[in-house]
Amino acid sequence: MSEESGHAPAPRELIGLPYDALEAAVIELDEPKFRAKQLWHWLYHRGATDFAEMSSLSKTFREKLAQHAVVSRPGVSSHHVSTDGTQKWLLRFADGNEAEMVFIPEEDRGTLCVSSQVGCTLTCSFCHTGTQRLVRNLSAGEVLGQIMLARDTLGEWPSPKEGRRLTNIVMMGMGEPLYNYDNVATALKIATDSHGLAFSRRRITLSTSGVVPMMQRCGEEIGVNLAVSLHATDDETRNELVPLNKKYPLKDLLEACRTYPGVHNARRITFEYVMIDGVNDSLEEAERLAELLRDIPAKINLIPFNPWPGTKYECSSWEAIEAFSDRLAELGYSAPVRTPRGRDINAACGQLKSDSQKKRRSQILKEQREQAAAPAST
Repeated sequence: MSEESGHAPAPRELIGLPYDALEAAVIELDEPKFRAKQLWHWLYHRGATDFAEMSSLSKTFREKLAQHAVVSRPGVSSHHVSTDGTQKWLLRFADGNEAEMVFIPEEDRGTLCVSSQVGCTLTCSFCHTGTQRLVRNLSAGEVLGQIMLARDTLGEWPSPKEGRRLTNIVMMGMGEPLYNYDNVATALKIATDSHGLAFSRRRITLSTSGVVPMMQRCGEEIGVNLAVSLHATDDETRNELVPLNKKYPLKDLLEACRTYPGVHNARRITFEYVMIDGVNDSLEEAERLAELLRDIPAKINLIPFNPWPGTKYECSSWEAIEAFSDRLAELGYSAPVRTPRGRDINAACGQLKSDSQKKRRSQILKEQREQAAAPAST
């Protein structure tokens, strides 16, 4: 936060800074480092956005913060509420780019579906989000800011220990989170900090389409639940539905699932399986799916395909979906059918999309390749 060449630097965004970086920023302002703990409490436990509210900080420190730092949330371009209570926000970030976030209330939980990228690296043929090219990765602060904005809307500050409406987080919005690993990991580590947002790791699920080189690292360093967008039982079909499969085929993906840190019968991997008429919904497919997963602690979510303008696919009939689920049950697998939520506001699975346009994609992809090749930290 120091000045250079006689020019004051732009105020520094505090949301998303790891604790050691926040501590270093406090020391730069000639304040004792214990002030970082107080500031962290105001940011992540109390949800304060105005330094003047931070009454336990000295007046001098608050004045320095107001001059050199900011605490912000994503802007809201639109906010829609479905007839079933699902909420969808179109969020606008400082550079004008947009991404979507969805909150799904249920009787026993409230789940926030968080985006990790503007657009998406992948081009899954059944997914509306996949038709929007990647614009950029979201920063740690922009990922974390989605959770904090939802807390603002739901009135959940200070961080409640009980009675929360927002209980679960899924990295299942726009983008492939393992292609933005460092920022997603930083955000989720702050979200699970016991002195801040205080979410249990067991209440957080990261969904991947199968970025195999990053899966082990995710389990070791973040320790959250894993969901895998599977959708097919053979490479030919999955190559069409999830083109990433051409790079990381089923054999490699399933081996990464078997060795995912912390996986066991009490903490299973969730396999997402979208039901598409005539593509992947036969009873033979159900039997192959059971065989593929037989040595992996697994649970299966069956997702009725959510149509969008221009798609070539149709949703499986309800009879086909029920028969598929029943066959898996006969083979020893729980395979509930996910009830579509928020369809009337295009908030259902696979329907998220913003109008942000592609830019500098080659640079983003270069960074992702370097990240995927990086060794796990010790």
